[in-house]
Amino acid sequence: MTYCVGLLLNAGMVLLSDTRTNAGIDNISTYRKMFTFEEPGERVIAILTAGSLSTTQTTIARLEEAINDPDAPSIMTAGTMLNVAEMVGDTLSDVSSKVADKLGSKAQSARASMIVAGQRRDGAPRMFLVYSEGNFIEATSDTPFLQIGEHKYGKPILDRVVKPNTSLAEAQKAALLSMDSTLRSNLSVGLPLDLAVIETDACRVTRQRRIEADDEVYQKMSADWSIALRESFANIEIEGAPGD
Repeated sequence: MTYCVGLLLNAGMVLLSDTRTNAGIDNISTYRKMFTFEEPGERVIAILTAGSLSTTQTTIARLEEAINDPDAPSIMTAGTMLNVAEMVGDTLSDVSSKVADKLGSKAQSARASMIVAGQRRDGAPRMFLVYSEGNFIEATSDTPFLQIGEHKYGKPILDRVVKPNTSLAEAQKAALLSMDSTLRSNLSVGLPLDLAVIETDACRVTRQRRIEADDEVYQKMSADWSIALRESFANIEIEGAPGD
């Protein structure tokens, strides 16, 4: 499994993904699930993937092949981010169907989903969650974040703290703490992590880093969060609770 999250804010977009695809006593695999494409100053696109590795890798390969073909329409020539989402959706749907046909009774294993985020020059930043069938939903000011994969553990903090006017610094912290909660509760999600920040109107990835298991900054943040939760829990009083 996996966990990926994208935050769409007034100041820009924050994207975070893990890299684990299989979990077991002796079977842990790592693959990149965040892919970025950019023509600095003109457009930037990020795609996060979850689900069938065969489906997602083939979909990304097809999108990259189209980019490298000067005669083919591609996500780097699409007129709008909506067109980009439609193109990714069509490609994902086609690949999912073909993989499902080959799998027969195990067709469910071909399912995948993607977060598509980006901005083109003179356009607004937009973010979409694309499903295997090719349909999609868009992040809005009411729900300024999208998740794919094992999302339930990391959702509560996002619901509480992420708003459109959240700063990029605070958004990165929220995304990382959302991931930390998921890592602690689900062994199928694991380090290293890939983080990317795209500032509004920059039309390029303005910050990108890989967070390894020995990353001291991440380790301190995780430890501080655990301490803060324990202290907050201890300080909350419930009137009339057993033991009073």
